[in-house]
Amino acid sequence: MNIHFIGIGGIGLSALARFMKYRGNNVSGSDIKSTPITKSLDDDGIKVTIPHSADAICHQDLVIYSAAVTNTNTERLEANNQNLKILPRKDALPIILKNTKNYCVCAAHGKSTTTAMLSAILQSSALIGAISKEFDSNFRYIDEVLAFEADESDESFILSNPYCSIVLNTEPEHMEYYNYDEKRFYDAYEKFLDLAEIRVINAEDEFLKDYKKEAIRLYPSKDIKNCEFILKDGEPYTRFELKDYGEFEVWGFGEHIALDASCAILASLLTMNLVDIHQNLALYKGIKKRFDIVKKLDNFIVIDDYAHHPTEIKVTLDSVKVYQNLIGIDEIIVIWQPHKYSRTKDNLEAFKECFAQCDKLIILPVWTVAEPILDIDFAKEFSAYNPIFVDKVKVLDDKLILIKDEKTIDTISSGIVLGVGAGDITYQLR
Repeated sequence: MNIHFIGIGGIGLSALARFMKYRGNNVSGSDIKSTPITKSLDDDGIKVTIPHSADAICHQDLVIYSAAVTNTNTERLEANNQNLKILPRKDALPIILKNTKNYCVCAAHGKSTTTAMLSAILQSSALIGAISKEFDSNFRYIDEVLAFEADESDESFILSNPYCSIVLNTEPEHMEYYNYDEKRFYDAYEKFLDLAEIRVINAEDEFLKDYKKEAIRLYPSKDIKNCEFILKDGEPYTRFELKDYGEFEVWGFGEHIALDASCAILASLLTMNLVDIHQNLALYKGIKKRFDIVKKLDNFIVIDDYAHHPTEIKVTLDSVKVYQNLIGIDEIIVIWQPHKYSRTKDNLEAFKECFAQCDKLIILPVWTVAEPILDIDFAKEFSAYNPIFVDKVKVLDDKLILIKDEKTIDTISSGIVLGVGAGDITYQLR
């Protein structure tokens, strides 16, 4: 089959493109600009057109486009002119995932991490919305068993054909898609669980605790015991006991890491023994942009993290605090790139509280694509932190440079610098 992906440079769509190419399809794609992802796709033998062009559409069997691609996109228009089969990513999932045994992980927080952990344990194929450091990609193919990061943001998780549905938490997020209708939101999670033969859930989640059907239930407050955080060769690890299965050790810091790993372990116990689970869990070395230490000097450390929701930022800061106590660095500096005006506005009060553990807050402009610009007075709302507002930052050798109006306004050369956000902050920090 000849398949073309519009918006192929996205972390999710690029994984699907790689997956379909590996399964014997002729795959091409396009995006608005060249990025490390589009370059790696080229290296994998996938022709990527930069920028979008009608010439990229040449009677393919199927055209798949990302959620960010509007109906005025030149390639979508040309595909319609040629009467091609054209589907949004979510509607293409039943075609892509129909012949695999899918372990689908979904949650407001932690799904990428858990999917990568699960793929490490199962030594399975993987489609992840992040780069696993185990195999330096968002995709790998081993066999027809697949660890899949399912997406609740557009209800596409109910189209993921789950054999095993794993749900870590159900905090309302992306509510603009659900028209701020919580019943519709939770009904989608229930349907995702109902579709699967096997279910693994965090039974202390406010919604999941009332789920009626058969499931493997994790009660973190009593099932996860003796949680401790250690450094091994300077790397962060969490050690914990799970039910009566003994002690486990996993890369990363935090009780949320123990919870994520526990759900992956419980799903794996369906087909694996404990010895192999222990051995394979050690293969997990984290994922890029999740507590990702990108600069490490004696008194200056830079950590890049994808956290872009208040709950995620808070637990990430909890982990940084643990790290700070173990390595003895005095100051925590947070660089926050707000992600979307709608998310910031919807969660403003929680955002105002989630930075409580930092010593200094630096705020970048809002990263936004194709949404209304809302009036948010960041200086007033975050005045308690006495924030520094900059246009961009740059890490150069042994210091962080703060830039405003194309001028350097300050440099920071000591402390733990944590960058949080889902926009281009990751490139600014690298």
